[in-house]
Amino acid sequence: MRKLHHVAAACAISAIMLSGNVLAQATATAPQEMTGKQIAFTNTKGNCLACHAMPTVPDAVSAGMYGPPLIAMSARYPAKAKLRAQIWDATAANPTSSMIPYGKHGVLTEAEIDKVTDFVYGL
Repeated sequence: MRKLHHVAAACAISAIMLSGNVLAQATATAPQEMTGKQIAFTNTKGNCLACHAMPTVPDAVSAGMYGPPLIAMSARYPAKAKLRAQIWDATAANPTSSMIPYGKHGVLTEAEIDKVTDFVYGL
């Protein structure tokens, strides 16, 4: 009987260790969520730096000078929702805009647009 308890205890410990190992692997392989800045800077996502300068962000290396510089954004867009709408689809306010309609065309998700809006609004 005592041997059976040891075997059961060993099995329980093994199961706990195995489940912990599986959890650790799942956590290690789960993709990290990107910040608004990362989305804005990543050329496969927002790619804001392709067109806009961000003079107040030290690590913002911009090749583009086509779009207006992203500075004083909360002053330029007192209503944050209007800035979000601009990122979602700039052609709604200006049909000749060359800015990609990130939301309308599904380039960014709703959550990503919210994060980019928060980041840009803080510039």
